[in-house]
Amino acid sequence: MFKFFVEGNQIQENTIRIIENDVNHISNVLRLHQNDKITICNKDTSKSYICEIIELAREYINCRIVEDVEDTTESRVNVDIFQGIPKSDKMEYIIQKATEIGVSNIYPVQLERCVAKIDKKSENKKIERWQKIAEVAAKQSKRDRIPKIESLINLKNICQNIVKYDIILIAYENEENITLKDELKKLDRDKELNIGIVIGPEGGLSEKEVAELCGNGAKCVTLGKRILRTETAALVILSDIMYEFEL
Repeated sequence: MFKFFVEGNQIQENTIRIIENDVNHISNVLRLHQNDKITICNKDTSKSYICEIIELAREYINCRIVEDVEDTTESRVNVDIFQGIPKSDKMEYIIQKATEIGVSNIYPVQLERCVAKIDKKSENKKIERWQKIAEVAAKQSKRDRIPKIESLINLKNICQNIVKYDIILIAYENEENITLKDELKKLDRDKELNIGIVIGPEGGLSEKEVAELCGNGAKCVTLGKRILRTETAALVILSDIMYEFEL
């Protein structure tokens, strides 16, 4: 059963109206009918409901709330990824898979060794496309919220926000001693944690960038003996964090 997201104003007492692209998905892709059940989540509150379809029209679908969903699919640890812009469509892959795993927000970062460049003219279009990919992945994986794909930032922006996190981890290939597990063990498991992950682009982070991040409180960790691609590193470290705090 897919999960669909609606704005809070689409929920009226015990009914919910679905509009826009989801109408076509429900009617023509999933081929659902009157009396079929779907799960709907309020974007504003992350509250989910089991609903029964009561009316299918060309431009909208009306549903009746059958029951509230008490369980949440969201993790108790909030993890943001600061991802150096990779080449081609790798960012789309990272966003899709990170959303499935449980990322909270993703920040595209323009770093020294980024080959791919995003100009101001195309930035909004890129972010809009990436946000749509996150939304589709959130539906498929039955998330209770859609990760936000933030506007493009730089290294200085990360450094200014380090204080907002319990820890910011740098996946750094030149770190040989401090492991991800070492740093995660230091965190208080009784509180809701906010963790940031910094991932370099294909060429990795420069020594200058690492020094600046560490000088502001970030921590370098090794992910093992093998060098991982940028699109692999983000997903490995995110998966390890979710395993450590969820299972």
